[in-house]
Amino acid sequence: ALPGHLLRGLLPLLTVFRLERAEGAARRAGLSTQPIWRKLWDDVMKTRPPNSENITCWRKKFLETFFSNVLHGVLDVSSDWRLNDHHFSPLLHSSPHVSQLTLCNMLQGAVELTAEHNQKVLENLAGSLRILKFQHLLSSDQSIRRSLVLLLHRLIHHGSVSQVSMYSWPVPDTVLLVLILSMSAGFWRSGNALVYHSSPCGLCREEDKAQSQESAQERAERGRYDEREWSDDENQKESPRAPKEADVEVNGYEADACLNSVLSRPRSPPLQNQVCEEASSEVPCDDTSIQGGSSPRCISDQLSCHPVLRKTRRRLKSAVGKKRRCLRRSRGPYADPEDLYDFVFTVAREDNSRLLDKNSATEGENAENWSTSSPGSPCTGHAGCKKRGGSAGIFSLKAAHRFRSVSTLELFSIPLTGETCRTLSNLLSSWVSLENLVLSYNGLGADIFCILSGLRALSRHSDCHLRVVRVSDVFSHMPCMELVRCILSAFPQLHTLSVSFDLKNQLEGNRPEGNPSCSEVEIPESCLEQLEIRFPREPLHTAFLLPVLKASKSLQQLSLDSATLPCSQELGLLLEVLKECNPNLKKLSFHDVNLAEHQKEVLLLLQDPVLQEITFSFCRLFESSTTEFLSEIINTVKRNSSLKSLKLPGNRLGNHRLVALADIFSEDSSSSLCQLDVSSNCIKPDGLLEFTKKLEGHIQQRGGQIQFTHLRLFQNWLDQDAETAQEALRRLKAVCSVVNDSWDSSQAFADYISVM
Repeated sequence: ALPGHLLRGLLPLLTVFRLERAEGAARRAGLSTQPIWRKLWDDVMKTRPPNSENITCWRKKFLETFFSNVLHGVLDVSSDWRLNDHHFSPLLHSSPHVSQLTLCNMLQGAVELTAEHNQKVLENLAGSLRILKFQHLLSSDQSIRRSLVLLLHRLIHHGSVSQVSMYSWPVPDTVLLVLILSMSAGFWRSGNALVYHSSPCGLCREEDKAQSQESAQERAERGRYDEREWSDDENQKESPRAPKEADVEVNGYEADACLNSVLSRPRSPPLQNQVCEEASSEVPCDDTSIQGGSSPRCISDQLSCHPVLRKTRRRLKSAVGKKRRCLRRSRGPYADPEDLYDFVFTVAREDNSRLLDKNSATEGENAENWSTSSPGSPCTGHAGCKKRGGSAGIFSLKAAHRFRSVSTLELFSIPLTGETCRTLSNLLSSWVSLENLVLSYNGLGADIFCILSGLRALSRHSDCHLRVVRVSDVFSHMPCMELVRCILSAFPQLHTLSVSFDLKNQLEGNRPEGNPSCSEVEIPESCLEQLEIRFPREPLHTAFLLPVLKASKSLQQLSLDSATLPCSQELGLLLEVLKECNPNLKKLSFHDVNLAEHQKEVLLLLQDPVLQEITFSFCRLFESSTTEFLSEIINTVKRNSSLKSLKLPGNRLGNHRLVALADIFSEDSSSSLCQLDVSSNCIKPDGLLEFTKKLEGHIQQRGGQIQFTHLRLFQNWLDQDAETAQEALRRLKAVCSVVNDSWDSSQAFADYISVM
C-alpha cells in the first residue's frame, strides 16, 4: 500500500525473496521491475546472456538461470546479500519460473530433484517445465538411472514437458540413451511386462484405482455373459462338440494359467515348446503387428498348438482379460533400467521373429520397399540396417496403454548405432504426438533408411502430428533431393523440412538391396511452408527440385546452401517455377552458391514484387562484376517497395560498395527496406563512418521518415581503428539498431592464412 514514489525507491533495496513478493504491488503502481532484475543479473551472474536483445522478461531469465546454477552447485547464495534471506528457499521459490532445464554430466541434478526434501520443487517443475535438455552426459550407475526414471516419469508422463533435447554425447551409454528415448515416447517398463509406472507414484495409483473399478465392472459383465453362453451350450445336447461344465472350468483355468505363463516369461523365447514354434512359423502374424503391436491372432495361434488350449479357444478373450488384470496387480517396485534395455533388444525381437520370417519369405513376391510401398512398416532389420549389427526388434505397443509423450525430440551430435537406430525407428513408428523431429550429426550412414522406415510407419496413423523434420549430418548416404522427395512423399502434411549434409559419401551409390532410388516417387500436393536444403557440393539439378516446388503451393521460405549450378540455365528455370508455382514465397536464401555469373537472375530476384526477404550469403556477387552491376542492384532495390530485408554477408563489399548502398535510402527511393546485413564484408571503420554520414544526410532530406531499423555488422575489420569505429557506431545507433561483435580481424586473418 506504499505510494508509488516510495515503492520506486524501495524496490532496489529488497532481497530476491521480497522483490518477488512485491512484483504484484509494483505492477499495480505502474512500476517496472525489469531494470532491477537486469541489474541483479549483471551483479550475480556476471555474464552477458546470449541473445540479450531478445529477452523480454529479465525476472524470468534471472530466476530460471538462478535455479539451474544453484541446482548444479555453481552459485553460492551467500555471495550476495540479496540472495541471502532466511525466508528464501532457492530451488523452491525459483522453480515456478523454470520453463527449460539442462541436466549434464553425471545427472547430479536429477538425483537432487528427486530427493525427498525437494518433492514440492518437483511438483512445481511438473507444471512449469516445457523443455528438458541433456548435455555432455556420462555413464551412470543404477541408482542415478533410477532417479532419472522418477524425474522423467513425473515431468513427462505426469507433467508438462513437451520437448526433450540431447546434445554432445560422443560415446553415449546405450542403456541410458534408450531409457531417455523410450520414456520420452511415453513408455516405461516395470516388472515382467511393458507397463508405465511403479507403485510409489501417487498419480499412477489414482489411475490404477479408476482402472480397477472399471475392470471390476467388465469382469462382472463378462461373467454374466459366460454363464449365459455356457447355459445355452448345455441346452443344445445334440451338439457333439459341447464340453461338459466341469471340463470347461478345468480347461479354462489351465488356459488362463498357460497364457499368463506365455506372456509373462521375461527375456526368454515366449514359447519353448517345439510344436508351438513350428505352429507359429506356419501361421504368420497379421500385418497390423508391424505398426508396433502383437496381433491377437498371433496369441491365438500360439495357444492353439497346446493340446489343452485347443479345446478352449472360446475362452481366449477371458484369459487375456485375466492376464491384463494380473499385470495391473503385479506392478511392483521400480524396474532396473537395465531391464528396459533387455526388453527393447530381446523381448521385442522375440515378439516379431515371425514377422521377419514373413517379410523374408514374401520379399521376392512383393518388390515394394520402404520408399515405394504403402507406408506403415517400421524398421525390421533390412540390409541397410544390418551393416552395423545389432539385434533390436519392434516394440509390442499395440495392446499397451501409453503415457503422455513429448512433441519435440532433438538429438545433436550423438552417434547412433544400428541398434539404437532400430530402437528409435520402432519408437517413431507409433509416436503420434511427435510434432518436431531433429536429428543432427548422428552418424546415421546407411541407418538413415531405418529411420525412414519408422517415419513411414508413423505416417500411416491418421492422428500423426509430425510437422517439422530436420536431418543433418557430415556425410550423405543418399542424394539430398532423393531424401527430400522420400520424406515429402510420406508426409505431405509437413510444414518444415530441412536436409543438410557437409560432404558427399563416396559410397553413396551402395544402397541397401531391394531399396531402389525414390527419385521417381510421385510427390503429392503438400502443405510445406519452409524448405531448407544444404547440398554436399552437389549439382543443383532442377529436374529433381522442380517437382518438389510444384507440389508445394504453400511454400513461404526456401533456402539452398552449398549447391553448384551445372549450367547457366538451371537458375533461370528455378526462378520461373518459383514465380509460377509458389506465389506465397516470402523468403529466399542462397548460401555459398556461386552467383558471380548470374547477375541477370540476381536482379530479377531483387525486383520480385512478392519476396520480402532475400539472402545472398557468400555468393561471390561482386567477384567479376563492374560498378554498373552495383548501381543496378541499388536502383532495383530502391524501386521495390515489398522487400523488407536484404542480407549480403560474405560478398566482399568493402568500404566503397557499403557507402554506395546508403543510396538505397535516398530521397527519391520508394524502398521499404528495414534490415540490412553486411557482415563479413571487409568493412573498415572509416568506411562505416562515411556510410553513417551519408545515411544521416538522406534521412534529413526525407524529413526523418525512414523505415530502416536494423543493421548487422558481424566479423568486419572494425578493430583496426577503435576510436573511429566507436564514433560511427554511436551515430548509427541514433538511427537504427546495430548488432556487431568484438572480432579480432588480425587473428582471423592469421587463421585464414594457416589453412590456405
